[in-house]
Amino acid sequence: MGLTVEPLVPGGVLAIDAGNSKTDVALVAADGTVLGAARGGGFQPPVVGVEAAVSALARIVERAAADAGLPLPGTGTAASDGTPLAEHTSACLANADLPVEERQLAAAVHARGWARSTEVRNDTFAILRAGVDEPRGVAVVCGAGINCVGMLPDGRTARFPAIGKISGDWGGGSGLAEEALFHAARAEDGRGGPTELARTLPAHFGLGSMYALIEALHLETIPPVRRYELTPVLFATSDAGDPVARSIVGRQAEEIVALAAVALGRLGLLDEEADVVLGGGIMAARNPYLMDELTERLTARAPKARAHVVTAPPVLGAGLLGLDHVSAPPQARATLRAHYS
Repeated sequence: MGLTVEPLVPGGVLAIDAGNSKTDVALVAADGTVLGAARGGGFQPPVVGVEAAVSALARIVERAAADAGLPLPGTGTAASDGTPLAEHTSACLANADLPVEERQLAAAVHARGWARSTEVRNDTFAILRAGVDEPRGVAVVCGAGINCVGMLPDGRTARFPAIGKISGDWGGGSGLAEEALFHAARAEDGRGGPTELARTLPAHFGLGSMYALIEALHLETIPPVRRYELTPVLFATSDAGDPVARSIVGRQAEEIVALAAVALGRLGLLDEEADVVLGGGIMAARNPYLMDELTERLTARAPKARAHVVTAPPVLGAGLLGLDHVSAPPQARATLRAHYS
């Protein structure tokens, strides 16, 4: 995908990190300087449709351009005369889970005329690139859900569909809460073994039994979105020594390692020094038991892998991917990374 018109920011990158809950946009000069930035709401094409989601994204791009002193006319295009903003749009988007979805979204984004070329990737790639010095390694994101990608400097990637149980996924905040509820319910009614979860989960909502919690969740007197609150309760119960809660946390560690090891193997990195970047809310919490289990299991399967939790914002990764694409010099990448440090 390409345009022939010289952009307003020659050699520059329009970096977009659009997650389910928030979107960050940065307009990056060829030397890595951030010229303008903006933040907006989540990117959810499955809910509102591709065009509506990209239109919402356009409003954030316009604010980033205005922040850079390049106001747009509000039409969703780069400029009234068709001049693109940047050389390249690097968009890392939630819900771009399959290559066919990436292609569909890339066409819709490129049609806006923001840059001479456009590349759309799943937003997990932004987290990976933000956490490595070069485009080489693997990232596992464990937040509300779970996903894993890997990449090499030559462009090869490893990835998973990551669309839930039908693609073999387990865990993340939503899955952990569901698993905790499952074991707590069975503990209370006698189908399963005892666990403190049968007390701690309902107690979080001021309820005295799992039956009361099940009823409240089913009738939605407790809104469904509040189920995510049970994940920290699970970890606290595990930290207190409950065997069932601890086994769930241990399984999460195993799932993270399984994803990382398979991705490393696909890229030929299983026996080499390589970064395993950990992102998402579950990872950011750095639960000691989860991290210890993860480290031990990863060492057993990939002894030379270096696991670490990423702290830089994902929009940095989108920007770095863009600078990689335009073959920017190393100093440009260092400048951009310094901006977000």
